Amino acid sequence: MTESTTTRLAQRVKLKDAHLVTKMAEIAETLDDVIKLGRGDPDLATPDHIIKAGQDALANGGTHYTHALGIAPLRQAIADNIRAHGGADYAIDEIVVTPGGQHAMFMIALALLDPGDEMLVPCPGYNPYAQAAEMAGAQVVQVQMTMETNFTLTAEMIREKITPKSKILVLINPNNPTGTVTPPDEVERIARLAIEHDLIVISDEIYARLVYGNQRIQPVASLPGMRERTITLSGFSKAYAMTGWRIGYFAGPRELILPMSEINHAFAISVAAVSQHAALAALTGDQDCVEDMRRIYDERRLALIKGFQEMGIPYAEPQGAFYVYADVSVTGLPASLFCERLLSEGRVMIYPGRIYGDHTDDYARVSLTQSVPRIREAIERMKSVVHTIRQEQKVPAA
Repeated sequence: MTESTTTRLAQRVKLKDAHLVTKMAEIAETLDDVIKLGRGDPDLATPDHIIKAGQDALANGGTHYTHALGIAPLRQAIADNIRAHGGADYAIDEIVVTPGGQHAMFMIALALLDPGDEMLVPCPGYNPYAQAAEMAGAQVVQVQMTMETNFTLTAEMIREKITPKSKILVLINPNNPTGTVTPPDEVERIARLAIEHDLIVISDEIYARLVYGNQRIQPVASLPGMRERTITLSGFSKAYAMTGWRIGYFAGPRELILPMSEINHAFAISVAAVSQHAALAALTGDQDCVEDMRRIYDERRLALIKGFQEMGIPYAEPQGAFYVYADVSVTGLPASLFCERLLSEGRVMIYPGRIYGDHTDDYARVSLTQSVPRIREAIERMKSVVHTIRQEQKVPAA
């Protein structure tokens, strides 16, 4: 893109060239047999009963606009599901169904943020939150996390970043990209801090069904004094392997939801009817599929961290979602360069943490989105690349 062309772009457009993710995907297209451990797109198939519900909906006329907030049975099922997992009690007119959770992020930001407002976001954290704030003309304030707290947010970290302009705090739990879980007692401390400083909390709980060991997710909105200041965001992409169906939702207090739903209506009118009927089947059908997927991700998680241990690559303890956040800088290269070489020389795709706002260039996110045999093959390829780099850098093996 030439300079004369880029000047035609609005000032709100921060990225004038292809995103690094796009560039890596383009490189991968030129290579054979790439093991893709980058994107957060499950390789597992949407369960059969969910697909059938979508097919039945199409056969029975589910090809038109629906209610702007979403079909009533789905919103009721969402409310029931939130409550069943320890969340707040919502009426169906306090829930908005959206074309994916990412779409919801932008709707929330546009509805709640004015130019000059500040949104506190975990760093590293899912980068579209920052994009959404910038689109609304607000300021992004990064709350930097480190390995010292296993890359989980704490109330004290947040407190240091609060100013009179602070309006929204984002909590992603389990976190993307780190795969770590904020402990329930810390979530409670964060909630008290939000009340103290009159912050609205976006509680991103899209990975809440995918946790390992004895980990537990504390929904924010059900804590004392938090329902009226929390927007709960989630969706169906991760727990039900429905990324391509593009369906998510957000829930919150009625006085906020109605104006927010009008913005959503202006952007999308309504979510595709077929996706809504499939999502309804996901929530009301047999939940064994979620547990089956969780077990599969857990097996992959153990296989991957075993490989990192063998290579002497440190990582944050992966407690949820389907990611492992690893310190690949111990190889002697910054993460961004390591990821490029791993792709070109080892044909394994992972993403550097800088994509997610990490203030260092040390870490990379590795997704658990391939089978255990493919993960083991990726580890062997990675070992070869790591060995070559260490030889060049004269970095001793662990």
